[in-house]
Amino acid sequence: MATGCDASPQMGSHGSRGGEEEEEEEEEEEGDIGLERALRSLLDQSPLEPSDDDSDDVTTTQAPPPALWNHELRAELELLGGRGLKGRSLPRLLRQREWGRCRGGSFSGGERALIGERFLPTRVAAQEVYPQKAFCAVFSSDGNLLVSACQDQWLRVYSCRGSSLRALRCSRGRDVGWAILDVVFSPDASQCLYSSWSDYVHVFDIYGDGDQHTALDLRPEERRFAVFSLAMGPDGREVWGGANDGCLYGYDREVQRRVLRVAAHDDDVNAVAVGDAGGQLVVTGGDDAVCRLWDRRCLREERPREVAALAGHRDGVTFIHPRGDGRYLVSNSKDQTAKLWDLRRPAGPGGVAAARRAVARQSWDYRWQRAPRRAMATTPLPGDAALMTYRGHAVLHTLIRCRLAPPPGSDGGLFLGTGCASGAVIGKGAGLNPRGTYGGVGGVGGRGLRKGAWLKPIGGGWWAGLNRIGCWVVGGD
Repeated sequence: MATGCDASPQMGSHGSRGGEEEEEEEEEEEGDIGLERALRSLLDQSPLEPSDDDSDDVTTTQAPPPALWNHELRAELELLGGRGLKGRSLPRLLRQREWGRCRGGSFSGGERALIGERFLPTRVAAQEVYPQKAFCAVFSSDGNLLVSACQDQWLRVYSCRGSSLRALRCSRGRDVGWAILDVVFSPDASQCLYSSWSDYVHVFDIYGDGDQHTALDLRPEERRFAVFSLAMGPDGREVWGGANDGCLYGYDREVQRRVLRVAAHDDDVNAVAVGDAGGQLVVTGGDDAVCRLWDRRCLREERPREVAALAGHRDGVTFIHPRGDGRYLVSNSKDQTAKLWDLRRPAGPGGVAAARRAVARQSWDYRWQRAPRRAMATTPLPGDAALMTYRGHAVLHTLIRCRLAPPPGSDGGLFLGTGCASGAVIGKGAGLNPRGTYGGVGGVGGRGLRKGAWLKPIGGGWWAGLNRIGCWVVGGD
C-alpha cells in the first residue's frame, strides 16, 4: 500500500486481523474514581449487563406507542422503505423489471430499499491497525477521503475507492492533550479540523506544501479545557465547538477570532452539529441530557436563548447527527438509548425539568462502571418529545457516536448506525419496527467501538474501535 508520507509506520498495519496487539497504557482522565475501583469495574463486569448496585426498581409498565406512529414521517418511511412490497421476493422483482413492468423502466425507491435491506454490510473488508486507540474516522462529503485520528496524536488521511484504502497523508497533531477528540472536514475537503484537550482548534491543510497546521484560539476561561465536538458551516467560514465548560464556541475564520461563547448547557457539551443546509441552525447536546437548537441569526452572548429544546433522555447526550434537512436528527445517550427527533416538536418546560431531575439522580460513571438499572428504564419521561427510541447497544467507556445513513431521500428509508461498547456495529431501520443488525468487529474482541461513518457510494461504513479502523461491506469473499 502506498504510504503517501515519509513515516510509513504511522499509517498503521493494513489488513492485519491477527497481528500482535501492543500492551495498552491507560491514560486515565482526572476524576474522583480510584484506580482500584476502575480496574475492578473494567475487568470483572460485562458492559452489556446492567449493574445490580442500583437498588431502585425499574418499572415494567408497557410503554405507550411511539410518537412516530401518528407522525407524517411514518408515511414517508413506509413509502420509501417499500412497506407495501414486503411479500415480493427478489427474483419476482427482477423478473418484473425484465418484463418492463416497473414504472419508468427501473426500480422505484421503495423497491430499491426493499432489495437493499437484504444486502446490509456483513463483513469487514479492510482494516488499519494502529499502536494506540483510534478515536475518529470521518468521511469527506463526497466519500473520496477518509481521515482517522488515533491516541498516538497522528492524523491519517486516506483516499477511498469502494472498500479499499490508499494512504494519502499523515501528520502529527499539534498541542494534543491525551488524544485527538474530534475531526471534521472542510466543505471542499481540502482541510480537516481537529480538537483535543487544548485551548486551540487546529486546521490541517491536506494538500498544502509541507506540514501546515493553523491554530484557532478559542480563548477559554477554564484552566483545563477541551473541545469534545466540532462542526463547520456549509461555507467553511464558521467553526463550532462544544466544550467541557458547558459552552458553545463560535469561531469566524474570515476575521480570525472567536465571535461567540454561549453558555449552552449545565454541564459538558459533548456534541454539536449544524442542523440545516444553510448553516443557520446549530444543535448541541450535553451532559444535562438535553439537546438544544440555536438560531445563528439571533444568537447573542449576553442573553443566549435556544429556539427549541429536545428532552427525553435520562442521562447525558454523547452525540447528535442531523438528517441535514432542518427537520430530523438522531441522538445517542448514556442512558443506553438513541432517539429520533423532529426539530419542529420541541419539549416543553415540563419535559426539560423531568430530564434534569433524571440526570440529578444518576450517580454512576460511564467510563468505568456498568449502566445501573435506573439508567435503562423503559418508561418515557414526562414530556419526552422523541419520535422513536432505540435500544440494544451499550454506551460505555467513551462518547459513543451514532449516525443517520446517507442519502436520506429517494433511494430508501431512514437508517441509523451506532457504535457499541461490546465492539459491535449496530444498524437499525428508523421505522416503527426497527431491525437491528449486529456484527462483531474483527479483532476487537469485545472492546468498545466508538464511532462509525457512512460511505455514500457503497453499502458500508467505517468504524473506529480499540486500535483500528475498518470497513463493513456487503457479504462475499
